[in-house]
Amino acid sequence: MAYPQDELHPNEELVLDLHPHWWFFAKSAAVLALAVIVALFVLAQNWSWAKYPVAAFLFVTLIWFAERYVRWISTHFVLTSDRVIFRTGIVAKNGIEIPLERINTIFFHQRIFERMLGLGDLEIESASKDGAQKFDDIKNPSSVQNEIYQQMEANEIKAANRISGGINAAHAAQATSAGASASIPDQIAQLGVLRDQGVLTEAEFQAKKNELLDRM
Repeated sequence: MAYPQDELHPNEELVLDLHPHWWFFAKSAAVLALAVIVALFVLAQNWSWAKYPVAAFLFVTLIWFAERYVRWISTHFVLTSDRVIFRTGIVAKNGIEIPLERINTIFFHQRIFERMLGLGDLEIESASKDGAQKFDDIKNPSSVQNEIYQQMEANEIKAANRISGGINAAHAAQATSAGASASIPDQIAQLGVLRDQGVLTEAEFQAKKNELLDRM
């Protein structure tokens, strides 16, 4: 089950969409496999006295496995170009969103067997009221950590470009407005000042003056 695209903001790009590592439901799967083996053995031995207890055990382990699998498939750790999103649940849902610009530090923790299996825990410290958030059973946490830092850097560059673009647009609009508001006599007077200051020659002044007079 992929993360729904309609929950992304306009111009927001999906970078990572991760379910927990398969270790999330490995214990329930192992117990279920054991229950199936025991049930088959009891049937082969025709132990009627053990059929009901073994059937109950098999049913309970099957429910446990189904519950863990549903939780696994409905849990998303999502990284976009703007934020980190964590969602879990189908009917009753829980989640958290951390904007990239509010993230301070990212840690990951792996025990020896977790490194062998390729999973670990990720901890994100942010400037929010909840402080640090811990996410368990993340696939390749070091790679995820690095990807988050790259998206944070790209997000900062985009924010800086938006600011500089807004400033340049404001300056251009101001210059255009100033040029449009000045009347032709005012512009001729400004040219005269430039001529008197030696910025324009007499010939250049007369050429510009005639050009402005032709517009009247």
